[in-house]
Amino acid sequence: MPKVGMEPIRRRQLIDATIASMGEHGLADTTVQTISRGAGVSPGIIHHYFGGKDELLAATMRSMLEQLRADVTQRLAAARSPRARLEAVIDANFADDQFDPRVVSAWLGFWAQAPHNPALARLQRINARRLISNLRHSLRALLPPQRADRVASGLAAMIDGLWLRSALTGAADGREARAIALSYLDAELGA
Repeated sequence: MPKVGMEPIRRRQLIDATIASMGEHGLADTTVQTISRGAGVSPGIIHHYFGGKDELLAATMRSMLEQLRADVTQRLAAARSPRARLEAVIDANFADDQFDPRVVSAWLGFWAQAPHNPALARLQRINARRLISNLRHSLRALLPPQRADRVASGLAAMIDGLWLRSALTGAADGREARAIALSYLDAELGA
């Protein structure tokens, strides 16, 4: 019988092992065995806490999205103007912890699998809507609504594209990507 209070600890341990396995092996070669070995537990523990690999992958993506959301929320709370709020969203997406090689591999694996996995696709849609909503909210204080919506869509696409390009080229440093996104923002706000 499991010890009382072990579930959150064990779930976190398995999520961390999933990220590490995806970083080392990629999504295709991440298995229940590679995850359980990385966590130092039997494969049955994954089934006990998550029901299987697909559920663990979805929980891992939710955890990563929650971490990103928490970072955005913390930065937004400190922002004192619409422009500062926009910078907060950009900064969170290009933060150093988003460019940890293991995290990069996990994100890339999830993005690639989302079109084929309804649970991951749903999480990706939630994340995309949240990004657009955060950008639109601040942009509407600076631009007419229709233009704010267009700039929000463009900036969201730029954030995703710059992140993906940085991740795929191995330039795992968000500073240059951040500078490009801010240049786009300045150009749109100044137009």
